[in-house]
This record gives sequence, C-alpha cells and structure tokens, in this order.
Amino acid sequence: METFSLFLLALSISVAGLLPFLSTATGGFYVDLIHRDSPLSPSYDPSSTPISRLRASYHRSRGRAAYFLRATNRTTDIHSKIFPNNYEFLMTLSIGTPPIKTLAIVDTGSDLIWLQCTPCNQCYTQLSPLFDPTASSSYNTVPCSDSACTALPQYGDCFSKSNCNYEYSYGDGSYVIGELATETFSFDSIANQQVHVPNILFGCTHESKGTFDKKGAGLVGLAGGQLSLITQLGDAVKNKFSYCLPPLNNNSITGRINFGTKAVVSGPDAVITDLIRSDTENFFFLNLERISVAGDSEAIAFKSSQNGSQEEGNIIIDSGTTLTIIDDDILQSLVTKLSTVVKLPQVSDPQGMFSLCFDVSRVERIEDGNIPDITFHFSGADVVLKPLNAFMNLDERTLCLAMISNAGIGGTSIFGNVAQQNFNIAYDLRAMKLTLEPADCTVV
Repeated sequence: METFSLFLLALSISVAGLLPFLSTATGGFYVDLIHRDSPLSPSYDPSSTPISRLRASYHRSRGRAAYFLRATNRTTDIHSKIFPNNYEFLMTLSIGTPPIKTLAIVDTGSDLIWLQCTPCNQCYTQLSPLFDPTASSSYNTVPCSDSACTALPQYGDCFSKSNCNYEYSYGDGSYVIGELATETFSFDSIANQQVHVPNILFGCTHESKGTFDKKGAGLVGLAGGQLSLITQLGDAVKNKFSYCLPPLNNNSITGRINFGTKAVVSGPDAVITDLIRSDTENFFFLNLERISVAGDSEAIAFKSSQNGSQEEGNIIIDSGTTLTIIDDDILQSLVTKLSTVVKLPQVSDPQGMFSLCFDVSRVERIEDGNIPDITFHFSGADVVLKPLNAFMNLDERTLCLAMISNAGIGGTSIFGNVAQQNFNIAYDLRAMKLTLEPADCTVV
C-alpha cells in the first residue's frame, strides 16, 4: 500500500506539470480516430468486401473475448494484458523532442503505452521508422528504484539491470520486451495546434515477436490501469475522456476521442450508468439488467456477475470489439423476439457465424424493413440501439444481427463498438460514471 501511495504521489506531481501544456486547449483536446477499414488507414484493403470485413470482425471479436477471458482468469499468466493484430482503431501521435509522428493502436482494454524503439535486434517488421530514443532530448529511462516501476506486472524486471524493464506476453506466443521510460507525447488537435504532454510513462520496446501488424508502431492503452494514458493525464484532463464512433458504412470511418473539458457529454437525451472496475482487471464493466425489443414489456433478463453482485458488473464495454457478445440463451431469446417482429424473409448464414439474417434485396433502406429498436437496459440508463447499432450488412442482399454468442469463449459478454456507433460516450474516471448520448458522429 505504501509503494502504491508513492506511485500516486509521483504521478500527481507529474500531472501537475502537464497543466501549462494543456492550457492552450483550455483543459481539453481531441484526436482523430481512424478505423482499420477506413481508406485513411494504412491497413485499408481496397479489394475487401462487406462480407469479408464482417467475417473478419467476427473472428476478431471472438479473439478479443478470449483475451478478456484470459485476463479475468486469475490463474493465467498475468502478463497477458494486451493482444496482437485484433485492433479496431488507430490514432496519430508524435513522440519525443523534436516530435516524431507515428501511428498506434487505441485500446480501452489495455493500460501500458508502448512503441518499438531502436536498437531492436529482434522485432516485428513495421513500415514506419522505429523511435530512436537517443535522438530525443526529453527521453529518460525509469530506474528500478522509481515507484512507477511497481505499476508493471511483478514490479517489472529489476534482476538483471538497473533500469525498469517489462515483458508483456500474449496467448498466441507473441510478446514485447523493453524498458520503462518517460517521454513527451504530442497530439494534433485544435486548429492544427499540437498539445504537448511531458513525462508520459511508456514502454520502449527493444524486442518483439508475433502476429503484430506491420502498419502500426505500438499501442496506446486507455484502460483503468496506472500506466494508461488517461490515468497519467489524470487531473490535467479532469480524469475524463469520450469518443464518438461513426457508422462503419461511413466512407471515411473516422471518429474522435476527446480529453478533458471536451469530453463532457450533458445533452437532454444523455443517460448515465455506473462504470465498474474490479480489483484484478483494468478494463471497464457495466451492469446490464435486461434487453427489450420494440418497447416490449416482457424484456429478456440479463444474468448478474458470476457471484450475483451488481457491484462487479456483467458486461465489458469495449471500443476494440466490433460485435456485441452475449450469453447464448439470451441471444436465442432475442432472435426469437426479432423473428416475430421483423417481416422480412429470413436467410441462413452459410458459414453459421450469425444467428439471424434477413433478405433485404427488396428494401431500399433498413428503416423500410420494419427493423425494431433494441433497448439495452443498464442500471439507471436505457440505451436504445437503432438498426445501425444492432445489424450489419453481410452483403447487399443480406442483413445480419451484429450480436453473437459467447459459447466456447468462457461466457464473456461485451458491449461492442457497432452498438456504440453514433453515441457520444463519456468516461468520468473520478466519479466512475459512463454517459451515453445519441449523436451524429459523422459530423465532428
């Protein structure tokens, strides 16, 4: 407890130094988010089709759920905090003095910020240049004696060197190894100005191996851990961030993540529910009580957490998972209700990935198909999912429910990013509240 308190004290001192740097953004700033399938993304594949993208998102979503299962299982390797190549969104940032621009994965399910650095004798191939810490005047390594080192799993590796080292491994055998350091991070923001944030703790990776995407240079963690970007920004951004994700059929597929005063969501249609984080995980849970279709009073009850406590939450909210994942019996009950309401012809997914699909070949717009709203009733907040939040086109003729079963992946439930489209979603980590408000996220 004493070591943890020292870490928080050191972090608060560091955060105090951020305030002058954020003053030009009046305490808040924003950064654009780029979806992996956007033409603006280096991962964009012009030959991909809606069906190939949707099936790829199915496999990424299940892989993501399996990751969360490993992370919540206390008997597994505690280093399994992050995962390779299952990302959804990227952000541009600059690091060092002078600043070097790079592209990194944005992840609300991870804490450590890391980038590949030189020298890197055994690293996965990336297209952009590796960060050279010797070329930056603001780079500093973190010694083992620093309290920040205790925020790493097993207090970092302090057996062989005086500097604080880390090793994060993955379920598929991928890993990253490097040293903890501090550096100035810069973000393109308001009116083409850069917001400079000094003394950010991050992992400078000198060895890596596995199924990482060569088009990305690292990862920015936004979870609740001590090393995540939002935790480090802390009081400087009032412990708040928000994002607004546009529909995946939007041509540019870019969103926006806001920090500080720009992350406040308080419109007349906003609803608020509790953000829940357990003592053993860094990601965020919500408490989902029931699901209803078209205002049906006979809602489908959602199971409580494993020990029956609402305080632990029962569904993860995650921007890095495309599809919403729920218990199989709840999914089947939802499919039954939708089948009785929607008057379109049903068709089967030939690969069996999706439980409910409709033939929309004679429908010009989704709204013309009598697709009902689906309401997720969280504690204190009824979130109404429009058809674009609950269904995705498999192809031009086929529309499928964008929710899948968690059977075979340990019963992990996730409120995915399709369900979050066209909502302003604000995280207040001081009050531990989540605010959701319907919005047009194509207008930023």
